Amino acid sequence: MDFGVVMRYIPMFFTGIKLTIFISIAAIFIAVIVGLLIYFMKASSIKIGGFHFLRVIAFAFIEIMRGTPLLLQVLIAYVLVGMLPMSSELPSNFAAIIASIAAIGLNSSVYIAEIFRAGIQSIPKGQMEAARSLGLTHLMAMRKVIMPQAIKNILPAIGNEFVADIKGSSMAYVLGIAELTFTAKVVQGATYRGLEPLIVSAVFYLILTFSLGRFVGWTERRMQQDDRY
Repeated sequence: MDFGVVMRYIPMFFTGIKLTIFISIAAIFIAVIVGLLIYFMKASSIKIGGFHFLRVIAFAFIEIMRGTPLLLQVLIAYVLVGMLPMSSELPSNFAAIIASIAAIGLNSSVYIAEIFRAGIQSIPKGQMEAARSLGLTHLMAMRKVIMPQAIKNILPAIGNEFVADIKGSSMAYVLGIAELTFTAKVVQGATYRGLEPLIVSAVFYLILTFSLGRFVGWTERRMQQDDRY
C-alpha cells in the first residue's frame, strides 16, 4: 500500500470531517426534540372517542423508522425535499444536506425517545407523588422535579447516540454530499488507489467516535461522582 499519494488530499478529508460533524450535530439536535415529542405522545392519555390517537401515531412512526433502512430513508427524504415549493430555489447540495440531516435525525429520534423513557422511569414514582402533593401540576412536576434528575441518566446515552449519528452520516454520500465517505470515493477516483482512501477515512471516523466516546464516559463518571456527595 502507498499512502503517500493519498496524503496530498488530506485537506479534502478535513473538509469532509467538518461536514460530517455538522450533519451529525444538526441531526442529534433534531433527534432530541422529536424524541422528546415522541416520548410525550407515547405517554399521552388524550383520547378522541376512546382512542389514543397520539400513542398510535407515535407507535406507527417508531415502527416505520426502525423497520426501514436508513439509506432508504435518506433517499426518500431527498425526494420529499425536492417536492417542496421552494426546493427549486435551493442549491442541489443544500437540499441534499437538509434531506440527510432530516432523515438521520428522525431515524435517531426513535432511539432518543426510548432513552427519555428509560431515564424518566428510573426516577422513583414517589418523586412525582411528592411534587403533586405540593400542588404542582403534572407538567410542572416533570419540568422542575423529574427532568432535572433524569437528565443525569439521559445525557450519557444521548452522547452514545451522537456517536451512532456520526457513523450514520456516512449514508449522506449517496446524495453527493462531500462528507468523509464521499471524500474517500473522490480520492479513489483521483489516485486510482482503492484501499488507502478508505482506510484514511476509517481512521478519521475512528478518531471522531473514539474521542467522543471517551468524553461521554468521562461525563458519566463525573455525574456518578456528584451523586455520591
